[in-house]
Amino acid sequence: MRKVHIVGVGMVRIDRYYDKGYMQLIRDAAVSAFNDVKSYEPEAIVVGNMLSSTLYNQDSLAALALDAIGFRGLGGLKVEAACGSGGHAVIVGYSLVASGLYDQVMVVGVEKMSDYPTSTITSALAQAANAEYEYIYGVSFPALNALIMRLYMLKYEARREDMALWPVRMHEYGSRNPYAQLRNRITIEDVINSPIVSDPIRLMDSAPIGDGAAVIILSSEDVARKLSDTPVEIAGVGLGSDGLDLSSREELLNPISIKRAAEKAFRMSKLTPSDIDVAEIHDAFTITALLSIEGLGFADLGESWKLVKDGRFAVGDKPSVNLSGGLKARGHPVGATGVYQIAEIAMQLRGDFPGVKLDKAEKGLAMNTGGVGTLTSVVILKR
Repeated sequence: MRKVHIVGVGMVRIDRYYDKGYMQLIRDAAVSAFNDVKSYEPEAIVVGNMLSSTLYNQDSLAALALDAIGFRGLGGLKVEAACGSGGHAVIVGYSLVASGLYDQVMVVGVEKMSDYPTSTITSALAQAANAEYEYIYGVSFPALNALIMRLYMLKYEARREDMALWPVRMHEYGSRNPYAQLRNRITIEDVINSPIVSDPIRLMDSAPIGDGAAVIILSSEDVARKLSDTPVEIAGVGLGSDGLDLSSREELLNPISIKRAAEKAFRMSKLTPSDIDVAEIHDAFTITALLSIEGLGFADLGESWKLVKDGRFAVGDKPSVNLSGGLKARGHPVGATGVYQIAEIAMQLRGDFPGVKLDKAEKGLAMNTGGVGTLTSVVILKR
């Protein structure tokens, strides 16, 4: 199996783009990525997306993307893994290069959400739950995550004030990220006093609705240096899953899908959690952040909230986590998020991320999940 490198990245700022559709968002991100490489000749395209069919009646998204960037004739496909579609798409693109089938593959993550009211988006996202046992009864992802957050706080004796520390930190980092959707700083009081979404989850515990597109260009090792002076190696990848409906899970606070994906990626990269300098994790809700930290092995079960309270995982710590502002502040255009995360880690390792930056980062990790920790990808990068 061949080594695979990231040679170029491009992103648009996450926002509510009422004046732009899928094609324009993809085009803007692709132009940014093309400007990041010396030359480019992609041979195939992989698109991560969740909601194009549900919200826009648009399938064949790979063909749409190829039309947008002027590469008709190339092969392509769309990858869907709920909110984890972007990370899964990168692993599919990685596989196409690692297998020797192609030397250059472009991976696109794209999502449009802002054209619809919150109720419509909530219903569309809920289709990633179990249709027969959860969705049909009107359950939403805020509600499912609220059940887990309430259990977590009860079992591990975490206070509401303790849980508010994470979104406060994310907004601090997001305020310095030019690609972030939310660039305002907030306080613990802002979180606690924000409207209840599904108790104990409040508005400021939750990632916003937004649109975005991100692109990474992958290449085989033998052509990477021809395309970039700072290629970043994909050292390990892993996928994991858990029961689709929460009622069938063996343990709600033991994130099996994250653990399985991380174990595979660490084993492949010959690294351990203590080797990671910088990470981007999936924090669609505050509770998701804590379970992600624990599932990745950065903290024992039930301990992440205490470590955050002690200042751990902040910039300069090992690992420094979500220096982009995370899904909470950078934004969460669901099917595109995983590609944003991997592009951000690549830029951290190259030393040119435009927001909060970790000096001399050599090893990074991106973790993206769909559903309530249902389908997870972990990608480990090396400078």
